[in-house]
Amino acid sequence: MSEIVLSPEPRLLGKSGMLVSPLAWGMWRFAGDDTAAARERVEAAFAAGITLFDTADVYGLDNGEPFGAAEALLGRVFADAPDLRDRMVLASKGGIRPGVPYDSSPAYLAEAVDASLKRLRTERIDLWQIHRPDLLAHPAETAAALEELVLEGKIVAVGVSNYTPAQTAALQSYLNIPLASTQPEFSPLATEVLVDGTLDAAMAAGLAVLAWSPLAQGRLGGNDAADDRVTATRAALDVHAAKYGVDRAAVAYAWIIAHPARPIPILGTQSPARIAAAADAFKVRFERAEWYAILEAGMGTKLP
Repeated sequence: MSEIVLSPEPRLLGKSGMLVSPLAWGMWRFAGDDTAAARERVEAAFAAGITLFDTADVYGLDNGEPFGAAEALLGRVFADAPDLRDRMVLASKGGIRPGVPYDSSPAYLAEAVDASLKRLRTERIDLWQIHRPDLLAHPAETAAALEELVLEGKIVAVGVSNYTPAQTAALQSYLNIPLASTQPEFSPLATEVLVDGTLDAAMAAGLAVLAWSPLAQGRLGGNDAADDRVTATRAALDVHAAKYGVDRAAVAYAWIIAHPARPIPILGTQSPARIAAAADAFKVRFERAEWYAILEAGMGTKLP
């Protein structure tokens, strides 16, 4: 039986021409006023081989901080250590407006990118994604706005987050540049992308897949009381973790990376030690039966 072997080597970010690591680090919980501690987390990600860093303008609100707080904190890190910016592929997102809730109108997209650039203290964002689809925005208008931002040099590549395959295809049909990425939720407990066409469409179009919440909002990393499905999934991951001498999170990341769409899990941890341990994902291999056993545990049912 052939094993599925994972590679830590950089890969292309879709058709953008940019090389990125097969793990990303996300800043949904990137918070606080301590710039030195924030820089330590960024440097821990680099030490783990991570070069793709994912933030968004709305990150901060869930931490009880203002809109834009996570970007502003990263901007302070760049001001403290400018070389860090040049070493990373910087991704951000926009299009969520608290109280609206979604706005992909051309005027707002231009405003959102300018505001992000100011907070991040940088001249460009390498990958900028529409955070969630605005059902009132025609994809032709959104496409024109994104192309203008690329022409202005404010963003290098564009992508989408939480879009359906049909929404992604509609936007691409009006773009004269290729979409670089799609960012869906994907974990052993969130497997809809395996059957709803998201990963299939990404492979067909050459999109990078950035998987958010790879530990299912932390449910897979913890040992607290949980329902039967979560408990069974943790147990299945633990069996594999023991086999390779790694922690459960590393196996969850590896399970995602093993899919042929080559998804890139976005780590949410803010612990430098856990960021370092994520690199253990590349010690893990899977027989097909082992990968499917974790899938069945996560689905809570046997495959036909």
